[in-house]
Amino acid sequence: MLPYGPHELAAAFRTVRNNTIQIASEIPEDKYDFAAAPGSRTVRQLLTHIAFGNEFAMAVHPARLTTLTGFNFPQFIGGLMAEEQKPRTRAELIDLLRSRGDAFAAWLESLDESILVEKVSMPQGDARSRLEMIMGVKEHEMHHRGQLMLVERMLGVVPHLTRQMQERLAAAASRT
Repeated sequence: MLPYGPHELAAAFRTVRNNTIQIASEIPEDKYDFAAAPGSRTVRQLLTHIAFGNEFAMAVHPARLTTLTGFNFPQFIGGLMAEEQKPRTRAELIDLLRSRGDAFAAWLESLDESILVEKVSMPQGDARSRLEMIMGVKEHEMHHRGQLMLVERMLGVVPHLTRQMQERLAAAASRT
């Protein structure tokens, strides 16, 4: 029995995705075309990128690929980049984040623990466990969510996690 298995993966992913959805809800829709710097993704593109962030895992693990040698990364990435260019409203993006997140979390919960310890060979010659690769989906989203939190600050929005921490600190200070 793994100390961190399918149910823990799903719960952690849901927490991350719910925080992303909260941020998507708090950024004004008229700021969705804002980019923090020239050449960087807009808020809209970044949220779309996050929504489709589990596509690689869903291409590799349900098919039980054991090697990524020969996997057509340019074609795969090209399809995802095309999705980022599609115009979507804030409501559509939030629905996309929610529905794709729910589906991915449900898939995670359905996994047998034995799948998580299987190794997948990388083109560079090393191998990674499916658990490590799947956890990378959550880490990837957290990376981009950090970018979104900085964008919130640039737009004058205090991120919800910061507000929650400030409330906890204020409550603790008032008790002492």
